[in-house]
Amino acid sequence: MKKTVDVNNINPFLMSTISVFETVTQMKLTVGRPTLADFAFNKLTYTITVGVVGQMKGQAVLAMDVESAKEIASKMMCGMPVAELDDMAASALNELSNMIMGNTATVFSTQGKLIDITPPIAMLGTDLKIKMDIQPICVPLTFDGKEYLQLYICVYEE
Repeated sequence: MKKTVDVNNINPFLMSTISVFETVTQMKLTVGRPTLADFAFNKLTYTITVGVVGQMKGQAVLAMDVESAKEIASKMMCGMPVAELDDMAASALNELSNMIMGNTATVFSTQGKLIDITPPIAMLGTDLKIKMDIQPICVPLTFDGKEYLQLYICVYEE
C-alpha cells in the first residue's frame, strides 16, 4: 500500500515554489487544483527530482515541457538565449530546484520539522514513468493561462 502525503505539508512546498520562482524569473505563477497523480509523462518532459530526508522522507519533482524549461533557464541566466537544454541550462534549472527546496526546508524548520535535501537529479525524455511508494500529489502551476509546470509532492512523515 502506498504512503500518502499529509495535506498540511503541501503549503510549504507551494509557498516556496511560488516565491522563489517569482523572485528568480520575474514570472507570476498561479496555482491550479491539486490532484492525486501518477508519474507518467507521455510527451517530451524535463523533470528535476530532489530528495527529502529527515523528519519527512520522499521527493519533490518539478516537471515541465522543454520550451518552458528553456524559457526558465534563459530567465535565470539574465535573458541569455537558450536554444537547447545543455549543461549550462540544466545547471540553472537544478539551481532553481535547490533554491526552492532550500526555502521549503527553512519553512518547515519554522514549524519544528527538520528536513534536509539531496542534490537534484534531472531527466529529459518521452514516455517517462517513475514508480514510487508514495502517492504523489500534483499541483499544476500556470503562467498566462497556460499550464507551465507541475509540482509533484511525494513526502511522508515518519
